Amino acid sequence: MSTSIRAIDKKGYFNLPNALTWLRILMIPAIIALFYLPVWWADPAACAGFAIAGITDTLDGYYARKLGLTSRLGAFLDPVADKLIVAAALVLIVSRDPHWYVVLMAIVILGREIAVSALREWMATIGARARVAVSGLGKLKTIMQIVGLSCLLFHLNFFGIPIYKIGLLLTLIATFLTLWSMIMYLRLAWPELRGSSTL
Repeated sequence: MSTSIRAIDKKGYFNLPNALTWLRILMIPAIIALFYLPVWWADPAACAGFAIAGITDTLDGYYARKLGLTSRLGAFLDPVADKLIVAAALVLIVSRDPHWYVVLMAIVILGREIAVSALREWMATIGARARVAVSGLGKLKTIMQIVGLSCLLFHLNFFGIPIYKIGLLLTLIATFLTLWSMIMYLRLAWPELRGSSTL
């Protein structure tokens, strides 16, 4: 590893992008606590917390690239934080609404995250992780997922607008995008999985 990379890694431990990622992780217990508060504004507060966490997901990557503050710690923490907060939100939502379609969406989303994470880890061990880098479809899935889960956490109607139903629709779309993006990643990785070097 070069001296410049070492310098970036050292100063990258405590910087703005990593602080935003740590904030996202620390918000998980706060969102859970807000969700179970016995007050009328508990659901909107949990929704706001999750939405803010989603915004920090965009900001940490933006500032890491813009300020050149990338680090190995940040590269590790960012996807971990994303998956932890999405998993926490899904568990909270299913605990309140255990309908089969809500449970199925949660299983698909969580199953995809586990499968793709394992795929990326394996691809990294053979030096081919770039084949399964985050795609535009994956980013669209993330946006739909954050907005959809935020609406599901909000739960209440807002000036007659059925926020929860909108959240179900957006999360359903995110679920389909989740499956499609997983298929695309598997397709890109398939030559390596079957021991071939050509697509």
